Amino acid sequence: MGNSPGTPKTRPRTQPPARDGAVVAPTGRLEARRGGLAFRRVIIGLLCLAGLAVVLDFGAAAYSEYRVSRMLRDGSDLSADPEVTFHGFPFAAQALNDEYKNVDIRARAMRPDIPGEILVEANLRGVHMSLRDLIDGKVQSVPVDQVEARMRIEPVEMGRLFKIPDLQVFGPPADKSDGTGGSGGSGMTTAGAIILTGTIPLPDADAPVVPGTRTSGETVSVLADLRLVDDQVRITATDIYRGVGAANQGDVASSPAPMTPETDKARVLALFTRTIDTRDLPFGIRPIKVEASGGQIVVEGRGKDVTVDLDRLQQP
Repeated sequence: MGNSPGTPKTRPRTQPPARDGAVVAPTGRLEARRGGLAFRRVIIGLLCLAGLAVVLDFGAAAYSEYRVSRMLRDGSDLSADPEVTFHGFPFAAQALNDEYKNVDIRARAMRPDIPGEILVEANLRGVHMSLRDLIDGKVQSVPVDQVEARMRIEPVEMGRLFKIPDLQVFGPPADKSDGTGGSGGSGMTTAGAIILTGTIPLPDADAPVVPGTRTSGETVSVLADLRLVDDQVRITATDIYRGVGAANQGDVASSPAPMTPETDKARVLALFTRTIDTRDLPFGIRPIKVEASGGQIVVEGRGKDVTVDLDRLQQP
């Protein structure tokens, strides 16, 4: 049937056309996407906070190491800042508990009886000290559960001490059955018998031995006894060494010039004999062991439940 005259025509309602290329997403999917973005922001924020905490922790440890290093240098009259390392993470937890698990100290110190500087080391375990005392410099009486002290006399200082610039320290002559072929070696660790090798002036040489210059002399190897006696290291040459091992150790001649007269032998052995005082182990720790290791003379001591002065590496 048609519309009556005068009645307007009505059109059916239609959805507005979507824009070209636009995708209408359901409301639930949009909310899920927003939730994922928020979660990622939280994770990134937590990671940033964790990274900042690590940086601050390492910064606090570095500052504490610097403070101890400066106090040790000033109090011990060292020529350079010693190396100080606070081990263990997090450092802040140790500082809050006023107990530091493991502290390493390495420094070069002067000795009145040895020209030059020697390497001294200390390992402190269970250091009881508040961070405030450390910052304020109140470290004169610090309880420590265990202290291991060490003094290393390196080849250069050994040469100055003996007045034999090219002096070298080797392990004892080993058995051929031990895998070394009877050659000993500078990498061995030993106490007792050692081999000392160096160039000594000839009996008729009037010129003194000057460190750092070539000497016209004789290269000799001697057997020596290394002992710790009454807090002193005694190196006593006992005999001329002419073994096969001497030929395999650096510049030592396989058959040194003969020195059969007892006067020559006594003179040579006296040149390779010395006594070293060990009272200057770090923090006054008494020595309990001496050994030859890696071409060095190493003196070690250990103390338990001791009180140390952290701004004085060498006690009076």
